Amino acid sequence: MGKLMTASQFPRLMDDRLTKVFEGKLKAYQSNMIPMLYNVSTSDKAFDEFYDIEGLPDIPEMSGSLSYISSSPGYYTKIEQKEYGAITQFERKLLDFKRYKVMDNRVGDLGEALARTMEKKAVRPIANAFSAAFDYQTSEEGVSLCSTAHTTKVPGVSTTSGFSNSGTTAISKAAIAAARLAGKGFRMGNGERANVRLDTVIVPSALYDTACEATGYDPRNGATSDLDPDNLNNKVNVVRGIKVIEWTYLDDYSTKNWYMVDFAMMKRFLVWINSQKAEIENRFDYHTKAAESSVYARWANGTTAWQFIQGNQVT
Repeated sequence: MGKLMTASQFPRLMDDRLTKVFEGKLKAYQSNMIPMLYNVSTSDKAFDEFYDIEGLPDIPEMSGSLSYISSSPGYYTKIEQKEYGAITQFERKLLDFKRYKVMDNRVGDLGEALARTMEKKAVRPIANAFSAAFDYQTSEEGVSLCSTAHTTKVPGVSTTSGFSNSGTTAISKAAIAAARLAGKGFRMGNGERANVRLDTVIVPSALYDTACEATGYDPRNGATSDLDPDNLNNKVNVVRGIKVIEWTYLDDYSTKNWYMVDFAMMKRFLVWINSQKAEIENRFDYHTKAAESSVYARWANGTTAWQFIQGNQVT
């Protein structure tokens, strides 16, 4: 028998004299970031594999006859699902004799716990963007998502410029403008410019006010400003229009780090794979008559390219 919740553990639930009994009296933090940020798909395989083929080089000038050009291989990424599951057990006597409407929504409680778990796993590719230790994926390139040392397998391509998407600058209007400019210089594996347009800032709650002030828009109340927040001459704010996304779970890792993404590109290369959506079951144990509810799910997440993001690890 596992962690059975019994009447002896909750004797006051049998007492009619209580004025009120609270169950989970503080509302849990809720979010919907997975469908917002991720490329969500399903899979019936134990793991999924991704492979890049680099783009073609420039077309050469013709000199009497056509020249042969070819693509080069890119990097291999493997993303492997993991299993998650739990059971809650309630003594039959506890459920029969309790005097208050608590512990009734066992399925809903399991669903909420699962959603919270998924959200915490979803934030990790971004929060841990400066680490090459991944939760679900194996990367042939072998560097972190945000790194100063991205590489290529294409012969003769220099990685001196355009292969770094990691910085250390604290968030500000100037830093957002600099990150956007840096994104325009990101290169593909063949050395050509990637068509990157960093248009969205993702921040922990601790930086949300600062980011809204810098970009001149606050989604909470609709307040807008086209004016430069850092200039007394009221010049035009050059980062006006940049979208800001607050992700509270980022605060659990750092209240200073921030990220800028090409939103459309992120929706291609930040992947969430549902191998088994939430499966919830209820039953009474035949031997003890304990009420049991279980939840089971499988998923994985990861990234298949780095060019969609610029990260700043601020000390």
